[in-house]
Amino acid sequence: MDVTADHSPADPGAKPAASPARAGPWARAFAVHVLTACGAALCLLALLAAIAANWSLMFVWLGLALVIDAIDGTLARHFQVRELLPRWSGDTLDLVVDYLSYVFVPAYAIVAGGLLPDSAAIPAGLLILVTSALYFADRRMKTPDNYFRGFPALWNVVAFYLFLLRPEPWLGVALVVVLCGLSFVPFPFLHPLRVARFRAFNVVMMLAWSVLAVVTCRRDGRPGHGARDPGQAGLGRPRGLFPRRRTIARSGRARVLSP
Repeated sequence: MDVTADHSPADPGAKPAASPARAGPWARAFAVHVLTACGAALCLLALLAAIAANWSLMFVWLGLALVIDAIDGTLARHFQVRELLPRWSGDTLDLVVDYLSYVFVPAYAIVAGGLLPDSAAIPAGLLILVTSALYFADRRMKTPDNYFRGFPALWNVVAFYLFLLRPEPWLGVALVVVLCGLSFVPFPFLHPLRVARFRAFNVVMMLAWSVLAVVTCRRDGRPGHGARDPGQAGLGRPRGLFPRRRTIARSGRARVLSP
């Protein structure tokens, strides 16, 4: 996306951008941009947690970034950010932060989390990054009634379920490839907040899902006290959906292994 900075001299006849009467609205509008930008900081914290293989904490930070993404648009419209601050593009800022939180950090987790075969993990991660960047650049990613066209690069949700369900590695690769392809198939995909039809129901279901996801992360992915992995019967090993993992060096590369 091409963004050209304007370094031309200021118009001497232009009014000051922040007169005393406008200082308050201007400050509130800029605070909304700062709030959106804080999502990028949360993504760095999520990435650091992922590097430490602390998957539950990673999803906590990504969840907080998702909360910001859910409310900043409403705040921007309420405080008339576009009209008061035409110099800063809220759309561009939102796309930058969304790419980090929805795509980049989850892609790293999918690659490094031991979810895919070693030979396919990095190519799958690269495929996620490239196809998602193209999707974000599509000017027609949304329909006039605010549905997404195609799979909207919700890789944070995909990563959550891959860690939660732990499918066979080859099945994880197949899922990644299919979803990358579906990003370019023009089928309607629901936006739970922007689509007017059944909005109240969609919001309630999204909140319910969010509560369950928070509970899962808080329990470190364990479904309940005393739950056991059937494959580990009699060994006394608790079944963790986000199991702690350790990283060792082998043949010049880092590998993530279960303890």
